[in-house]
Amino acid sequence: MAAKAHAELENETEIRLPRLYKVVLLNDDFTSMEFVVRVLMELFHHTQEKAMEIMLHIHEKGRGVCGVYTREIAETKVAQVHRLAKSNAYPLRAVMEEE
Repeated sequence: MAAKAHAELENETEIRLPRLYKVVLLNDDFTSMEFVVRVLMELFHHTQEKAMEIMLHIHEKGRGVCGVYTREIAETKVAQVHRLAKSNAYPLRAVMEEE
């Protein structure tokens, strides 16, 4: 009887992975390309080559994905971008969007 109850419990238990969020940088007319590359390397741990690729995409398309994270990490990354941009007198903005 206990084995049957255990099997029923296993069937009712659903494992859900946490929702993921994209961190997106938005293009503006004031933030230097060099600073965007720095942000991508320092905060998102991209190589210089990958950071250049993402920065050019942001420049050409107006926005670009920096990484995909759980909600709390994405929120932290967005805050870090805003803090670093502000401390360097740039208006660079980041947003998070559900994946």
